[in-house]
Amino acid sequence: MLRSILGKTFRLLGYTLQYGCIVHCNFEYIGGVVMCSGPSMESTIQNSDIVCAENLSQHFYAIQRGDVIIAKSPSDSKSNICKRVIGLEGDKVFAHSPSDYLKSHSYVPRSHVWLEGDNLQNSTDSKYYGPIPYRLIRGCICLNIWPLNDFRFLCDNPNGRRFSDG
Repeated sequence: MLRSILGKTFRLLGYTLQYGCIVHCNFEYIGGVVMCSGPSMESTIQNSDIVCAENLSQHFYAIQRGDVIIAKSPSDSKSNICKRVIGLEGDKVFAHSPSDYLKSHSYVPRSHVWLEGDNLQNSTDSKYYGPIPYRLIRGCICLNIWPLNDFRFLCDNPNGRRFSDG
């Protein structure tokens, strides 16, 4: 009887470990569901909206201008940020910077991206901390799923006017 109980327990632990690994790999490499907080992406994404993010484009270096991405915050490694990609490496970006990072324009360095929130008056973004390394990008937001009345794809580029090709 003890052997039967131990066998079932180890089998359950083995299945739990396997499914845990599958779930982890799914969220790390394929994508997942994320709740966005803060006003920086309003009116595209509202505070507390729930979105789907895919991580494949980040792994295949397929991030494009206009994509809304999730990245590790360059100022706080424990938190994530949700911003729009305005410039890729080599692009000339124009911004009115509250910091000394930009005088009037700058080029995005190699392996970096320039990020800005859609709510320009209320966004801490590359205007403050400069371009971020590509390795900080976690995924690309593709779908707004909650609230249901705002269900839509987020793959279009409504803010393409804010960047120029180098």
